[in-house]
Formats: sequence, C-alpha cells, structure tokens
Amino acid sequence: MREGAPMQQPRDSQRFDEVSTTGVAVVGSGLAGLTAALGLADYGVTLVTKTQLGAGSASAWAQGGLAAAVGADDSPERHAADTLAVADGLADPAVVELLTRQAPERVRFLLGLGAELDRDADRALALGREAGHSRRRILHAHGDGTGAELVRVLAAAVRRRGDIALAERSFALDLVTAAGRVAGLVLRRADGARVLLRCGAVVLATGGCGRLYARTTNPPELTGDGLALAARAGVRLADLEFVQFHPTALDSGCDPLALLTEALRGEGALVIDERGRRFLVDAHPAAELAPRDVVARAIWRVQQRGGRAFLDATGALGERLAARFPTVFELCRREGLDPRREPLPISPAAHYHIGGIAVDARGRSSLPGLWAAGENACTGAHGANRLASNSLLEAVVIAGRVAEDVASQLPLGRAAPPTLSESSRLGAAPPSAAEAETVAALRDLMWQHVGLLRDEAGLTRALHGIAALARGLGPGEGEAHNLLVVAQLVTAAALARRESRGVHFRADFPAHVEGAAFHSTMIGRTVEAARQRVA
Repeated sequence: MREGAPMQQPRDSQRFDEVSTTGVAVVGSGLAGLTAALGLADYGVTLVTKTQLGAGSASAWAQGGLAAAVGADDSPERHAADTLAVADGLADPAVVELLTRQAPERVRFLLGLGAELDRDADRALALGREAGHSRRRILHAHGDGTGAELVRVLAAAVRRRGDIALAERSFALDLVTAAGRVAGLVLRRADGARVLLRCGAVVLATGGCGRLYARTTNPPELTGDGLALAARAGVRLADLEFVQFHPTALDSGCDPLALLTEALRGEGALVIDERGRRFLVDAHPAAELAPRDVVARAIWRVQQRGGRAFLDATGALGERLAARFPTVFELCRREGLDPRREPLPISPAAHYHIGGIAVDARGRSSLPGLWAAGENACTGAHGANRLASNSLLEAVVIAGRVAEDVASQLPLGRAAPPTLSESSRLGAAPPSAAEAETVAALRDLMWQHVGLLRDEAGLTRALHGIAALARGLGPGEGEAHNLLVVAQLVTAAALARRESRGVHFRADFPAHVEGAAFHSTMIGRTVEAARQRVA
C-alpha cells in the first residue's frame, strides 16, 4: 500500500476491535489454501479459515483422486488431450498444458511431505481410471480417502511451521483496498470481534458454492464466500454458469448427500433404473464412463419421469468393495445399505463450481494484490466441463504458482506473522431463524430452476425469487448474504448464455452456438450491476 494512500473502508467498519498487520492473508484451508500458505511461510503469512485448520473443505471430502500422467503408457500430452476433449471448447490450452506438465512434479511434492498414496503389489503407484480419461492415471490414497490424506499432510506441514499465523474460526467479511489495490481484510471472529488485518496481498481459496443447491455433496461451509468478497470489490468473474453436478450421490435424504466416487464406475459398477435397465447405453457410447454432465442429465431425466436410478457394484466389486472403497462402504452402512449385495439409490447433486474469480496462470485477479486458487478461481483449466480428478491437481499446481508469484513481489520477511487473539468460543454463531429460512428457500429455488436443465422462464423466475429473498432478509453480512450474491450472479450468467455447452444445459437452446465459443464475464461490484450487464 502506498504510504498515505486513503484506505477504502469496508461496510460498517468505522470501528474495529483489533487491528493487526501481516504480509499475506490466505483465506481458506483446503488443498489450495494450505499449499499457498506453506509456500509463503517465509513472507509473513496468516491463514484465515472459518473452521479449524483443514476442516470444512471440499478437499478433505474428496473421494476421487488426483490425475497425473505418471504411468508408463501415459504422457502429459495425452492427459491434456483428454482434458480439452471434455472441456467442450472453452478450456485454455496453455493452462491445460501447464497443469498436465506440472502434475508429476506435484505428485513428488506431496510424496515428499509424506502423503500415503496407494501402491500396487510391486510398490509402484497404483493408477485408476475415471470417466473421460483414456489411460489409468488417477492416484488415490487409502482407496477413496485421497482428499483427506492430502489435507492431512499439508495441514501437518503448516502446523509444523511456527511462522504461519492461524486465524481459525474466523470469517472473512470484506476486502479492503487503497490506491486501486488490496490493502487488507476484515474478519469476524467467533466471539463477534471485528478484526482489520492489514496486508499487501490476499489469496482467496475459499472453495465453491455447493450450498446454493438443495442437493449437494459439498460440506455446509461452501457458501461462495470468496466469490462474494470478490464481487463486492469489483473483481472480474468468469463462467459462473458452469456448475458441475456429480451424477452419483447416495439418494438417502441426508444433507449434504454422500458422494459415491466416480472410481466405482471406473471399476465396472453399472447405472440402472428401477427395472434394472442400463439406460446410459442409450445416452452415450461410453455408457457409465461418459462425461459427468451426460450421466447426470440422463439420471435427472429418469427421475423427472417418476423413475429411480441406482448404482450397482455387486457384480463388478462385490465383496472387494469394502476394502477397495472403505469410505463409500462406511457411508452406505450408516444408511443401512450394503453395496456389496444391493444396488444403491443415486441422484445428481451439485459438486463443483467451474466458474469463479477470473485469474491468469499465476492466479492473479483483475484487482492488484488479489490472487485466487482452487475452486473459487476460474483459471480456464476446466472449460465448460471439468475432467474427473483434475480439481485436486489444479489446486496444488495453481496454488504453488500463486505462492511463487506473491513471493516474487514481496521482500523476504516483509511482515512478521501477527499475534491474533484467541476466540472465546469454539464455533461461529449459528444463523438466525430468518437466515436459515432464507437459505432453505434459496437452495430449493436454485435446484428447481438453475440446476441440471435450465430455460429462460425458470431462470427469470429464479432471479425474481432471489431478489425477493434478499429484500426479505435485509442488509447484513455472513453466509446467507454471500449465498444470495452468488446465486444472483450464477443465475444471471446462466440466463445470458443462450446455448448448451458442457455442464450448462439450456432446454430452450439445446445446441452449441457453433463457432462462437465465449467466456462469460462479470464485473461484480454489486449484484444489481451484474444484472444490468445481463439485461
């Protein structure tokens, strides 16, 4: 921040209970946030997370694996070709090439930290295959506990560094700017105290926005906070309409729904309807190994006609399932189901947000001093449809590059880590009754009208409904308000894209706009401004 430059005051922030200074603030403690913080440990970094370190992140819940071309019959070029094929014309080839080329090195980085990746009988890294991949290149840990294992080793590495300050159970409320660049971050601790954290750089790694939807596989904490922070600061956002729905969540009525990893289908599990018919053979030549959006929409159509869909692993895995997929087995057993002996009821569910804060290959956003990595960033790596198991890879590759880029702009030891007061309570205050009711109504609205199949009438109805919910809730700050901001942005972007591409399917515009692939962008200073751009 330039000496003497006026600081743009965040909302309702004339007073703070505490003011502190750090070199860099990293917001989020999933795979991307942990990787960035570890890479910036020598530069005075504070890691801000609204839960405890490593908890409440989609990374820790990831059953799928990490894609990397480390097999003898594979190459980064093949990995890149598969990624581009699934991306439906919107991926950035240069970013995809970077991602796939750096994948083997990132695997070595994780192994060096002590990650216990699965190995075969010869002690070589075990490789699985998932939909859209032409080779077996998916690395797993403890069968279906990959995300938890990677978060474990990174969180342990962060805790070992005494020079990384932790602001746990702290909620990021607003970015602070001065002279056209980031100058700080406003936090609310669990005890209600408001903290101004002055810093020269902020890295947003808050994850996605799965809580927007009534059916999701994401942790409840994924409420689009990074997107809302960026939108309020006028940061450029991209491709927000592309929300990926996982086709096989366990349809048990839980919230969130338990994920049934794609690797089950990679090992031969079948998708059938209530009559036992494999309906995916009519939807795509690859049947169960078709891209996720194809499988998810086919299951949705079965449900819309009053039918049910099931995942049957009894023949392909049978008794081996408990050892091969222990997380899935335990999740099913909790619901009174035995996947070794019976098909499992399944439903699509919101799983991954492809769009986000528009960044370049170094994670730089349109606001100087602001970087983003992980699911809340839009790098161009996924295009219109993310290839399975590329998300954990993108998190560690881009977050590593973010750390290098931020470090190149900060002198070593720029600021000592702050000493932040401990919160007097173990968790954030629960949402008010009004906030809880608003969020429930919003999630139903988004599931019905901004889900797997969209059209102009439904999207318009959703925009009116979101605006009404926002008026009813009134001004404020927190997860409910962030969800309303992001809901309106996602819906407006979906209404603007008058074609079907990748995970975005318009029933009233079911085809591509041939020769006119484009990235949607928004400058989100306010929700109203974003709606005007769409209009």
